[in-house]
Amino acid sequence: MPSTQLLQRRIKSVRSTRQITKAMELVSASKMRRATEVAQRGRSYRIAAHELLSRLTTVTDVNEHPLFVQREVKTRLYVAITSDGGLAGAYNSNIIKLLTRAAIEDKKQGIKTQAIVIGKRGVQFIRRLESIELVAAFPGFGDHPSANDLRPILTSIIDQYATAAVDDVQLLYTVHQSNILQVANAMSLLPARLDESDPGATESLSSVTFEPSITDVLDNVTERLLEVQIWQAMLESIASEHSMRMLSMKNATDNANDIISDLTLAFNSARQSNITQEIAEVTGGAEAMK
Repeated sequence: MPSTQLLQRRIKSVRSTRQITKAMELVSASKMRRATEVAQRGRSYRIAAHELLSRLTTVTDVNEHPLFVQREVKTRLYVAITSDGGLAGAYNSNIIKLLTRAAIEDKKQGIKTQAIVIGKRGVQFIRRLESIELVAAFPGFGDHPSANDLRPILTSIIDQYATAAVDDVQLLYTVHQSNILQVANAMSLLPARLDESDPGATESLSSVTFEPSITDVLDNVTERLLEVQIWQAMLESIASEHSMRMLSMKNATDNANDIISDLTLAFNSARQSNITQEIAEVTGGAEAMK
């Protein structure tokens, strides 16, 4: 049985760790609430952008647009959103698993796999894989990404697809469904696809006058839609990261409480054993002196 001094040091160490995990849990909970509110507001904006693009297809042939052209897929580009920090449960590993499984399927079909990775954790992993070519790496953009932050990523995606360097672009991110449920998801970015079930797509815009031209409007709206999709994916991922870190820290705090209880019980048992042994020694010495 460990000595009482060793058990005391272990209890003190676990209590210090519990204070840290509890503080991180509270910080993540506060950040999660704000990030969730922002992500929910952005969803409506993304839906509105989809509806506008769908309605524009009633007055122009989008198949002639360079971002709508569908080609045989020989090279596929993945945009994976991870985090810079750890201690967030399976947040990063879920995206990495989704990417590696997709890369394996691409290899079976003879498709070359490339990746643009956001977040240091994902970059550290992808660099060790020979089957995935790392095209670009970006650090995390914090809790409040702006359009200027995402512009380099959007420009790189559009340029590579317009020049036929890649034939398909997929966005990998984590959907924040609730505070306890976050799901890694893959969404197609390019070629741009429309939601045919959108009721707004059936409304005609033939009587509307576009300035300077319908082509210019379509160019701007398409790029804006892609930007909104990436931006919303970032917001969903940020909210998911804070939620998963909050749950991880809560589990760590609960585990620390259990360990402290077990160590306290062991400490009391060891202390009782020492007291019993000392009483026995005193009693034995008194009997020997008689």
